[in-house]
Amino acid sequence: MSPRARPPLARLFSSPPLHVGVELAARRVTVVTLARGAAPAVVGGHATEPLPEGALVPALNAANIQDPAAVQAALGRCFETLGIRPRRVGLVVPDPVAKVSLVRFEQVPARAQDLAQLVRWQVRKAAPFRIEDAQVAFTPGLAPPGGGREFVVTLARQDIVAEYERVCASADAHAGLVDLASFNLINAAIAAGGGAAAGDWLLVHSTPEYSTLAVVRDGQLIFFRSRALEGDENLADLVHQTVMYHEDRLGGGGIARVVLAGVAAGGPAHADSVRRTLESRLGAAVSAIDPRGAATLRDRIGADQALLDVLASPLGLLLRERAA
Repeated sequence: MSPRARPPLARLFSSPPLHVGVELAARRVTVVTLARGAAPAVVGGHATEPLPEGALVPALNAANIQDPAAVQAALGRCFETLGIRPRRVGLVVPDPVAKVSLVRFEQVPARAQDLAQLVRWQVRKAAPFRIEDAQVAFTPGLAPPGGGREFVVTLARQDIVAEYERVCASADAHAGLVDLASFNLINAAIAAGGGAAAGDWLLVHSTPEYSTLAVVRDGQLIFFRSRALEGDENLADLVHQTVMYHEDRLGGGGIARVVLAGVAAGGPAHADSVRRTLESRLGAAVSAIDPRGAATLRDRIGADQALLDVLASPLGLLLRERAA
């Protein structure tokens, strides 16, 4: 029976699309809602609450939620501001929570269970913790010209993911989906048309705690690197290293476009300086992320790029779910 001809009873067992996105970041909590049934997508509301310093510390292999009461209270205030009590939300967490790998198989098992076992066996060798304690997720990536398939694999400690889920549960909201911030910045850029340009494009996601660089080709992730900047290293140096790797190892013919996210938090002058530096070093167009190409904002926030940066990731998650 085709999906269009499903009997009405089957719809009772289908998960409804998510309309509320929550992002728990190191310095803030953000909630975004999509208006139900609106086409094209319309942001119904958004709220952001700051967090005390040290309340949430993103890390791969250590406790993240250092002050659960403060984080839970901030989420509760966001829900109160929006006048909502959602039972199910999409949850965005910081990139350092997970290790992201691109794994290629020459032959892909036909059975989903066999593929899952193969993925776990492959990533366990590089896992920084016991694979038995890990939450492993993967999605198909690029299909190489020579055959086989690449998979984007995320590996996180189950107990750390549970810390974030408990924050939502404290507000009686079940985290029906948990995903990384930069993954959903990519979703937002693609949904808004920013990832549709010909050629490989680069996401540069910069926060005070970490920076993530991701290269996308034909809508598929082909490179992902997230790290804290150390010593005299700066964002431009990290971008330069990534571009060199892209040309030498990924068969890239140059970066066609760069999408910036997060830098607006440092103020317009800082954001403009980063943009001009990257344009000069890469010879490519650099633009700030702008999800308004995929979703209308009722309050007409205009050119407030810092707020667009804040909304882009949880909105990207909702837009991906809406498209799916």
